[in-house]
Parts: sequence; C-alpha cells; structure tokens
Amino acid sequence: MTGLLVVTAVPAEADAVRAGLTDPTVTVAPIGVGPAVAGAATARLLALAEAAGRPYRAVVSAGVAGGFTGRAEVGDTVLGTASIAADLGAESPEGFIPVDELGMPLALLGVGGVVRADPVLLAALRAALPAATIGPVLTVSTVTGTTASTEELRGRHPEAVAEAMEGYGVAVAAAQAGVPFAELRTISNPIGPRDRDAWRLREALTALTAAAPAFALTATEGDGLRA
Repeated sequence: MTGLLVVTAVPAEADAVRAGLTDPTVTVAPIGVGPAVAGAATARLLALAEAAGRPYRAVVSAGVAGGFTGRAEVGDTVLGTASIAADLGAESPEGFIPVDELGMPLALLGVGGVVRADPVLLAALRAALPAATIGPVLTVSTVTGTTASTEELRGRHPEAVAEAMEGYGVAVAAAQAGVPFAELRTISNPIGPRDRDAWRLREALTALTAAAPAFALTATEGDGLRA
C-alpha cells in the first residue's frame, strides 16, 4: 500500500503543495477543473494504483477556493467536514431541491449529494493544522458571482465555509473505491459579486504551501485510515 494521494485542479496548485512537502510517499497530481473531470481522473488514479497492487491509503482534494465572508477569509486554510454538491438537484417555484430530496435511488450508488470527510483523516489534518477553519465545502460547476446567488447559497448551507469546483467529484471517486477522503482549501477570494481584482491567488498558494507539511504527517496515519 502506498501513501497519500493529493489531487488539485491545476498545476499551480500542485506545485504549491509540492513546495511544502517533506514526504516523498505523498503523490500530488493536477487533474483538471470541475467535478466531472475531477471525479473521472481521481477514479482512474485510484484504479491504476489498485491494479498495480499499491493502493493509496487516502485521497485529499486540495487547492484554492472562495470563502464565505465572516466564515473564511482570504489566506485562511479550510478543512472540509463534508463536500456538498451544491448545484446538483432541481429548480422549483419554491426554490432549489437538493438531489437527495428528488426520490432518486442514490443509496444504490453508495453516495448522495453530501459526502462526509473520513473522520480519522480529518482528525489527523486538524491536529496538524489547528488554526484551520472547519466546516462544509460546497462544490459548484459555476463559480458564484452575484450577491443574489451568494445569499441563496448561504441560506441553503448556513454552515458552509467555502466553495470550490472539484471536492465532491473527488469524494465520489474515493467513496466508490473505498478510500478515505478529505478536502483542504486555502482562500483566494470572498464569495460574492465577481471581482478578479479582489482575488489573492498568490496568498492562497502560499498558504497551500504552508499547509502541505500536514499531508506528510497525515500519511503516517495510514494504518488507521485503511486496513
């Protein structure tokens, strides 16, 4: 069994993680943007490792994210208690209906619209990053860019701390493979009206590098993650 798999959306995030790593058993791979490509790419990496007889102990979706003002600010590190498919469902005159409430046989797939982080993996990350903000992370296919959509998400997910575009896809791939999962994000911008001038990607990538040693510490917890 090999170490931890850390997946990011883009190479810049992967480079930031690698810059802070001290454990060569941690594999870092950029896999693309969005939940569909993230899920497919992660599933392939996990399957290839399993077929080679060297399955990963756990997988972490890592990278930058938008933060809900007042919950996670620019430069903060966030650990997801759950990854939520925030725009997977249906519209109705009464409002958005989450996929879990549509009566579809999601139980047959082993997952719903919310995938919770593995408690052992999350505890290890929390111990390594005691200053991190803890809470659900939303996965969206369209980045939130208006006041109305921001408030709508706040209303539906009052405990959510951030939004990104890959976590849920990675979480589903991990769940299907029986591999522990967690999500780690660093905040590059506040969620709200789109304003690229307000984004602080360099600060977020620096924070990602600073958080990366936690992956090495987490990799040593492997026996408690997957037998």
